[in-house]
Amino acid sequence: MRLALAQFNPVVGDIAGNTRKILDLAHEAIAAGADVLVTPELALTGYSPEDLLLRDHFYRAVAGALDELLELDGITLVVGHPVKLGNERFNAATVLRDGNRLGQYHKMLLPNDEVFDECRYFTPGASPLVFEHKGVKLGVLICEDVWSVEPASEALDVGAEALLVLNASPFHRNKIETRHDTVRYRCEETGLPIAYVNLNGGQDELVFDGASFAMNRAGEVVAQAATCADELLLVDFADGDFLPGKKAALPCQIESVYQALVAGVRDYIGKNGFPGVLLGLSGGVDSALTMAIAVDALGADKVHAVMMPSRYTADISVDDSRDMVARLNVKYDEIEIWPMYEQFMNALASNFDGLPVDATEENLQSRIRGVLLMALSNKSGKLVLTTGNKSEMTTGYATLYGDMAGGFAVLKDVAKTLVYQLCAWRNDQSEVIPSRIITRPPSAELRPDQVDQDSLPPYDVLDAIMARYVEDNRSADEIVAEGFAEADVKKVVRLLKINEYKRRQAPVGPRITQRGFGKDWRYPITNRFS
Repeated sequence: MRLALAQFNPVVGDIAGNTRKILDLAHEAIAAGADVLVTPELALTGYSPEDLLLRDHFYRAVAGALDELLELDGITLVVGHPVKLGNERFNAATVLRDGNRLGQYHKMLLPNDEVFDECRYFTPGASPLVFEHKGVKLGVLICEDVWSVEPASEALDVGAEALLVLNASPFHRNKIETRHDTVRYRCEETGLPIAYVNLNGGQDELVFDGASFAMNRAGEVVAQAATCADELLLVDFADGDFLPGKKAALPCQIESVYQALVAGVRDYIGKNGFPGVLLGLSGGVDSALTMAIAVDALGADKVHAVMMPSRYTADISVDDSRDMVARLNVKYDEIEIWPMYEQFMNALASNFDGLPVDATEENLQSRIRGVLLMALSNKSGKLVLTTGNKSEMTTGYATLYGDMAGGFAVLKDVAKTLVYQLCAWRNDQSEVIPSRIITRPPSAELRPDQVDQDSLPPYDVLDAIMARYVEDNRSADEIVAEGFAEADVKKVVRLLKINEYKRRQAPVGPRITQRGFGKDWRYPITNRFS
């Protein structure tokens, strides 16, 4: 028996388009001699439809798509989709063959943590599903079901000889290794081989990295699909086990993050129909990395960089920006902001009279740049990419309605130290980022001789504290006990807390850690807990 794992990139809500993709994959699988085609979780609708799942006519469209897939001949299809039965909704997989419905499985375990809130929408299933093809009994599971022993054990109890797992498993660092380890546990516990098919592509802040695979009864990966790419992975089954097949090389951790960021940008822009992107280029490392990712995602012809120098902008910042846009061949403009800044200051002179110069004057420069980018965006239809990183979003070192103004925050979940690692990896492929951008001290260049470390701990310290507090949920006391300076920990935690109102107004951006400032970060703005 030959399985085909349909790793593809659906569009949420495009039920007709997703159905066409599944049909095309089915015909490709038939041509390759496959007996069974397995799609990812909620393949018909994309993951996650969120509150579309509360609309009755959404289910009518899904039912119509299933009827269309019923007409497919020559292959058994296991397709993921939502279903409404009476007043209950289920995350389901239906098995179709030559006009017949062989069975329907309802996901038993509904994740309700991190970015998942399936308990809002679905009722958990209660029964295993095993169907037979060519004398082989195949059990069906959906995503979270394979992360616990019970659903796999129940399928084994009713005769399953292999397990098919439909997944919409989003990317974060180390996720591929975690999936392999989890599925290996299920293989060891049940003695069954497992085929794992995952979505590919970006959906708002989530990135699905594909990386579908098959694991034999010994817990060895015998077939592996590529990451961040559509692929029909063929897996042969004989003598009670999956046989060795194609194994794509998996990326290193830094490459996997870069791939995910590229996929997130590509699909957010492409699926939402924007003609291209704009970004403010500063001569700094964050905007340089953002531009490199945008070009790799969309092509140079869809990227427009704008340098907006002030009297505090160093000549080398302008020179390095010009150098980088020449290397990447993107559209480039320079707009001097100081005359505009002076006009604003003149208009505010009576209001500011007698008051000291402070961050107000710095933020005004950033907000002028934001106004210019948004005007260019309105005129061209291109989306503004913001360039702030996770370290800045943690500490509030970003200007509301200034450098935070835009539609997609590419580095929102990327710590500053990781920014440098990503730049180094990208330059190893081809040197698109001038080395001086990477080596010079980071600065917002909003006042004379300014550098970030004037008012923040060193980024390696800041990011280590942030990772422990934000991503690992450790307390300030626990972090201090690890050897971090108490003053540094208190400062980072305080800045994190008082800047929650800014993060609520930040644009969406791709999630690449186990806890980003998106769906899986839900803290009250008004909050006196210390």
